[in-house]
This record gives sequence, C-alpha cells and structure tokens, in this order.
Amino acid sequence: MPKQYSIPGRIPALTKAHKLSFAGVAALGAAALTFSLAPADTQGTRVAADPVAAAPVTVSSEQLKVKTVGLSGQLADAQAAAAKKKAADAAAKKKAAADAAKKAEAARKAKEAASRSTQRAAVKPVAAKTYANNLDGWIRQSLDIMKKHGIPGTYDGLHRNIMRESSGNPNAINGWDINAINGVPSIGLLQVIKPTFDAYHVAGTVHSQYNPVANITAAANYAAHRYGSIDNVNSAY
Repeated sequence: MPKQYSIPGRIPALTKAHKLSFAGVAALGAAALTFSLAPADTQGTRVAADPVAAAPVTVSSEQLKVKTVGLSGQLADAQAAAAKKKAADAAAKKKAAADAAKKAEAARKAKEAASRSTQRAAVKPVAAKTYANNLDGWIRQSLDIMKKHGIPGTYDGLHRNIMRESSGNPNAINGWDINAINGVPSIGLLQVIKPTFDAYHVAGTVHSQYNPVANITAAANYAAHRYGSIDNVNSAY
C-alpha cells in the first residue's frame, strides 16, 4: 500500500478503503434505526410499520363564512319572531283597551238614556191653561198675551174701560159717532175701528174685531203706544 503523505493545510484525499468504511457504518446505522422503530409482534419479532401521518384538520374561509351566516340567520329569525310576538301582544292589548272603552261608552250612554227616561217620566206634563168663555176669562187671557209681548196694562184698567165702552158686549157697534159717519164704526169690547185694529193687532190672536181677546189686546196695544197704558185711559180714546 503506498504511503500517504500529508501536506500541511490540505485535507488528505479519501481512499477507496475510507469510502467503503463510511458506507458500511451508514448501512449499519440505518438498519439499527429501522429495527428500533418497527413494532414487535407477539413472538418478540419486530414488524415494520407503515408510517401514517395524521392529516391536519383545516377549515376553509368559505366554510367559516357559511357557518357564520347560518348562525346570524338564526339569530335574525329569532329576533324577528320576538319582535312579531311583541307587536302582536301590543296590538291585542290595544284592541282590548279599545273594546273596553267602547263598552264603557255604551254603558255610559245607556245609563244617561235611562236617566233621561226616568227624568221625563218624573216630569208631569203641564196642562194647557184654560180660560172661561166670559168677560173675566177674556181679560185674563188678554193679560197673558200682553205680558208675553211686553204690553202694559192691568185687569182693573181693562175691565173699567170695557164696561164704559161696551158694557162687556163683544158684538157692540157704535153707529152714531164720527167714525160711524165716516164708514168705519167702532166695534167690540173696547170699541176699536178697523184701521186701528189692523195696525195694532197682536200676533197669536184671531184677526177679527169681534173676537173678544183679539179686540182687547189690540186696543191695549194701541193705548200703550198713545197713552203709555190702557190704565191711563179714562174716557173715549
């Protein structure tokens, strides 16, 4: 074998023997590693195991988005359902309140109607006032009409002038004075000529000089305008 020389600062070249030695060592190491990793069978021999790598669990962004959207949709549906129920409850309460108010109003109206009916039943109808068909009745009826129209006069003033003018005869006619000569005789209880009667006739009485109440009332109205009241008349007027 040739002698190897070493030159300072230079790595000596590997000989063929060196290379074979390194290869042998590497082969032995690999065999030992394989033997140590292989599982042992029940008889103490080792069986080479196929290495199985655990697959990593991965979730794509698209899957995450779907899951998130699904959860958000459920929450939105739940909130919408809650809001719908709340609105329905509020509507039901509002309707119940409105129905109660209508019932209360109907009850109030019914109570008022019953009260008015009771009041009407309690009020006795006032009988129409009646007057005797004589001088006293005529004067009293005339006084009531005069009062309604604001015409002054008293029972005594009317009675006194009636007795002087016609003696209480509603059909009395004066055929001899100046009025009779002029064609407009004085007629009735207070001897009123037709132009005077027409001018001072009071609404609500018969338009006739011979009607006792109409005659008295028209004459009292004329006397009130000319003399202030029939009570102030003590002679022909």
